[in-house]
Amino acid sequence: MNANRSPSRYGIWPELAARLTRAGWLTDGRVEDAAVPLLRAVRSGPDPEGALERIASTLEQDSEVAARTLTDSQFGLALVAIAGASRNLAQKLISEPRLLRGPDEAPPPVPELGGTFDESLRVIRRYVRASMLGIAVGDLMAFNDLTAVGNALARLADRAAALALEAAHRAVRATPAFSDLPDIPIAVIAMGKWGGLELNYSSDIDVLFVHGTPPEVDGPRATDYARRVSITFMAALAQFTADGAAYKVDADLRPEGRSGPLTRTVDSYRTYYERWAKTWEFQALIKARPAAGDGELGSSFMAAVEPFIYPETLEPSAVREVREMKGRIEGRAADQGVDETEIKRGIGGIRDVEFAVQLLQLVHGRFDPHLRSANTLDTLRTLANEGYVGRTDAEDMAVAYVWLRTLEHRIQLVDLRQTHTLPDTPRERESLAKAMGYRDESGAAALRLFERDLVTHRSVVRTIHQRLFYRPLLEAFAASPTIALTPEGVARQLTALGFRDVAGARRAAGDLTAGLSRRSKLMQQTLPLLLEWLSRTPDPDMGLEQLRLLVTTTKDNTPLVSVLRDDPVAAERLCFLLGSSRVAGRFIDRIPRFLPELGDDARISRPIDAAGVIKDAVDYVMLRPTYDRRLNALRRFVRSRLLRILARDLLDLAEQSSIARELANLADGAVAAALRIARAEPGGEAVAELPFAVVAMGKWGGRELGYQSDLDVLFVYDVPAGVDGQQARTAADELARSFTAALGKVTQEGIAYRVDAGLRPEGKDGPLARTIDGYRQYYERWSAVWEHQALIRARWAGGDREPGEAFIALARQFAFPPHLMPDSIREIRTMKARIEAERIPPGEDPDFHFKLGRGGLVDVEFLTQLLQMRHGAKVEALREPATLTALTGAVDTGLLTESEGDYLAEAYRFCTRVRNRLYLQTGRDIGSLPTDPVELARIAVLLGYPGGSISNLREDYRKATRRSRGVFERRFYED
Repeated sequence: MNANRSPSRYGIWPELAARLTRAGWLTDGRVEDAAVPLLRAVRSGPDPEGALERIASTLEQDSEVAARTLTDSQFGLALVAIAGASRNLAQKLISEPRLLRGPDEAPPPVPELGGTFDESLRVIRRYVRASMLGIAVGDLMAFNDLTAVGNALARLADRAAALALEAAHRAVRATPAFSDLPDIPIAVIAMGKWGGLELNYSSDIDVLFVHGTPPEVDGPRATDYARRVSITFMAALAQFTADGAAYKVDADLRPEGRSGPLTRTVDSYRTYYERWAKTWEFQALIKARPAAGDGELGSSFMAAVEPFIYPETLEPSAVREVREMKGRIEGRAADQGVDETEIKRGIGGIRDVEFAVQLLQLVHGRFDPHLRSANTLDTLRTLANEGYVGRTDAEDMAVAYVWLRTLEHRIQLVDLRQTHTLPDTPRERESLAKAMGYRDESGAAALRLFERDLVTHRSVVRTIHQRLFYRPLLEAFAASPTIALTPEGVARQLTALGFRDVAGARRAAGDLTAGLSRRSKLMQQTLPLLLEWLSRTPDPDMGLEQLRLLVTTTKDNTPLVSVLRDDPVAAERLCFLLGSSRVAGRFIDRIPRFLPELGDDARISRPIDAAGVIKDAVDYVMLRPTYDRRLNALRRFVRSRLLRILARDLLDLAEQSSIARELANLADGAVAAALRIARAEPGGEAVAELPFAVVAMGKWGGRELGYQSDLDVLFVYDVPAGVDGQQARTAADELARSFTAALGKVTQEGIAYRVDAGLRPEGKDGPLARTIDGYRQYYERWSAVWEHQALIRARWAGGDREPGEAFIALARQFAFPPHLMPDSIREIRTMKARIEAERIPPGEDPDFHFKLGRGGLVDVEFLTQLLQMRHGAKVEALREPATLTALTGAVDTGLLTESEGDYLAEAYRFCTRVRNRLYLQTGRDIGSLPTDPVELARIAVLLGYPGGSISNLREDYRKATRRSRGVFERRFYED
């Protein structure tokens, strides 16, 4: 016998074989060919033994149905699908086999009601049963997806409700008390999943009843009639008869719940929602939809309740109340021990999706009518399309929700019970897995595959739910009014918040919120909060204008939208940077991917170390294949790292000394990359192998670089053996120029650094690069004392180590002579006096000039360097290029008292901080405190003075520089 036609292959026992033989599925002990695919489907599907029993029982009842299962394969598979997945529907088929329809057959027509109320009940129940069977067939055979199934079930409930309402009207009018009444309009409002067109197989149908009162009818009498119709309507659907019940009906979502009247007029609903309704009731109304009865009345109800669902201003407490309700639901599930096994209320369950979506609807739907859908999946798609939820999050959550809702359908189909709990036994779970479409595969059983996906989908839902449901800015969005302020109102608000250019700020606000794009919609909601944050910055007007430019000119708004929507820490910090620093605004505009980092202290607080930044810079730049692209990449690299440094600086996440050191480290990284670019430049074969080093000078050499500083450099090279000296000199000069261009040439990305080689021997008239011997000869014969003084800060910064370190050893001989001659000391003092008398630019305040003024940066540097030159040969602690480190050495060796060292260091740090902050704020290198009170107040705010106190800033400046000047005058001129 062909194995495929053996009954035992399909688990058919003798008694069952006899029954299937009578049905025509078996002949002479063999399976009919047409029955083979049907039995295969039974064997691989859910509950094969039970399915076979239910199939045989159905076929025994109707020979025509039995015959059709063998001639119409889709019809036969429909029977298999129902028999395996639903004991309840299969029993209905056993009672009435001709209710079965193939997946492509039209649904049964809407019937006429019976002559009596009881006959109408039977008509409604039979219609619902037959229609639900057809829906289940299309679902189980994958002819319809979840959306189509939920819609079909809801529309079936609509038609059943219409029949029930008509039957109820007839029944109540037949009573003497109401036989004389004119038509009383009644509308049935679908709520919950019914309202959302996403009904389950065994959901309650949640309803509200609304009635009208014709002018000629007394109000109480109309209400009594509507109440009796509503009660009768519920009985028409829910009353248990010999044919069962059509639906369980729940009217508890009505005002006052079970204690309230069953039906109300539109005005009565409006009064209740105005005065007494809770947030959860408005949340429930998101799902409201007229489903049956008087259409005009239903529309009037919807128009009346919409302003309560989506009010102009939503109290932030509403967000908290929705979250608390969700927490109580989860708590009850945990108390009942079903938080892991129930897919509705449990962790990562259906409610996680629905509550997250509905909370976002309550908050954002006030602004955006597109979000006012009763359907969960439709709303989730709209949330993604309009930018309220990241597209990946929305898609992942939708996939998981569809899977969980399909699982809910399969659980309920078994016995048509309203349950959301996974079965306990492995056998029942395996049957459920197969009803979901899982099959045993090589290496993995259906149950194992199902449980793996169950964990995955619940985890995805929970993770995204937590991200959306507890989004920190929702309370702020909730408090934002949905109506635009009048121009006068905007002006008053901006003035109150500290904006000076009210007209300009109003124009900027208009640009930010104009249009219907998702960015504009988000800005309409966030602008009040952003304005408040900007008002706390030193220059709110600058901040708003920079925000406008950032929002309206950046091509890719995705990082910005994500920050403003999801990350209040990053959003507030962004506002602070924009209102504090013109430099920050200019950089952020070109590096939008930096924005998410603002909210992550671990990332933004990570310092830039020398070794790491050199490797990163070279790798980043040299990935580009051409010279021009490498130049642009270098500028982008410098700008991105500089932005991170200044953000930490302005946000007070790093010490000033660390900022200066990181700026120098970044310059070192740029130098390494620039050298690689220069050596790789086309035609650069002559310089590729030349031993060549870059020596950092000035503040860069001392690792005390400021944002506004040029890079002071010297270039040194060696002449390789066998190479002509002139040829090497030409190659070194070419490499120095190429290096300088790699950093300083203007490209479409600007420049990386300005390079200044003016400290080289003979200044601008001298060669760009020299050998060690060339430098030695110059410093021995022709150099001035100031040139030796400049060598204190020399530091090998890049290129070949051997010439670099050889130069540093040479520089120390001249920077730290065994004995500093009196003429040299006098020359240093004379030069300092000349700088103090002549170099303060016109228009800058000499009394508050932090670089050249009394007690300022130059005072501290000259005194420290004089001590270094006089004593450095004997005191190793003084042979440091960094001013503050050398000051510490001077105190440790007794050249300065501890208090003197503190005074000098305090003034140096104070003046450096003021100089850096002024540059960041204005984008200009300014040498003194502003004379304009408004500008001075802004820098005071940025420096942390409460209320932008000008007097406190000036007093602190005077105090620090006065002490410093006192030390300078005592020590600089002593013998």
